[in-house]
Amino acid sequence: MLLFEQNDTTWSLYQSYISLVISKEFAQQQTGAVKFVTQQDSEQANRRRELLAVEERTNQEKLIKEHGEQHFQKQVMHQFFARVSIEINNEFDNKEHFFQHFLSIEDTAPAILEILSLRATSLNRITPLVKSLVWLSDDVVNLVNKPQYRKRADVKMSDPSLAINYIGLENLKLVMPTYILKHWLPHSTAPFSLMKRKLWNDSLSVALAAKALAQAQDSDWYTAFTAGMLSNIGLLAVVRCFVNKHNEVYNREVRDAYDKRDKRLHDALLLVESSPDLLLEQLCTRSNQIGTDLVEQMNFDRLRITEPLFDLAFVNDPKKMTDIAQLVAKARAYVVFRSLAKEELINNDEAKLLLSSAKITAADAALLKKSDIDHIKLNFS
Repeated sequence: MLLFEQNDTTWSLYQSYISLVISKEFAQQQTGAVKFVTQQDSEQANRRRELLAVEERTNQEKLIKEHGEQHFQKQVMHQFFARVSIEINNEFDNKEHFFQHFLSIEDTAPAILEILSLRATSLNRITPLVKSLVWLSDDVVNLVNKPQYRKRADVKMSDPSLAINYIGLENLKLVMPTYILKHWLPHSTAPFSLMKRKLWNDSLSVALAAKALAQAQDSDWYTAFTAGMLSNIGLLAVVRCFVNKHNEVYNREVRDAYDKRDKRLHDALLLVESSPDLLLEQLCTRSNQIGTDLVEQMNFDRLRITEPLFDLAFVNDPKKMTDIAQLVAKARAYVVFRSLAKEELINNDEAKLLLSSAKITAADAALLKKSDIDHIKLNFS
């Protein structure tokens, strides 16, 4: 979001937030918050120093050899990540292939979101579209069979049409954007094991926060909710591309080294780990453009979220944004603040600056603090 880039402090905070999404340890390293264990002044520590002195004399030749290996390892890592970066950039430059290969967005999914925004919509228009997507049909059936939503504990529903009818239009306005975005999440974010969950949780929280703010001022909550949900789509796409290309290049390089019987190179490659720094760079520099390109590809007409999402990506003053964009900007800033505050990665002055950058009022903050922006609540009457 360009909004956060207008100030060095808010931009640094946003980068810390993205680092936190990647992993807590990486965020702590980025902010200098990592705590190191201090050496104990004890008899054990003194004995350890004596042993180290002996080891220093006996290991000089070994250290010289290891220095050479470490230098080689650094060269291999540098060359590997340079190739990963080049291939990622090539993917982003080939937009048509990127959209089809990394998110595989079916035209039906945006069509469902658009139809739900119409006043004259009906279940008859929604049902065939949902049923045409096998994964979405499975999701709605699984939803109504959850214990909290089943009318009878001994009866399970298997027909998507009945499930959609049971859920109802108002609930579908929450369910469809949620399940559609969830389907676009990366399949895996290894080795950053918690990243997928954080991306999902924050997407949901931004959407629910935007919905709460919209309802408080009698605005169109569905448009705000959907815009909030899709405001994260650029991050999802970049992560999917990064993980895919990193694994693809890594497997190819290891296989080539093995086929060439280059044991030294092969062993060095086995020590290569995914680079959170490179991922952070790609997320901060690419996600805005990629996100707006994806939304533009969806060709929304009646669902007025394309302009707001462009505002979020490229406008640095909330006053110049559309009303929906202003709501989502507030929601995003609040979720960033909450995430950083939970891990003690933001102080009071920084928090005030971050929240004020999105024009969050005391009333807005109070509303979001008391609102549940972590769970979707469906109403089955």
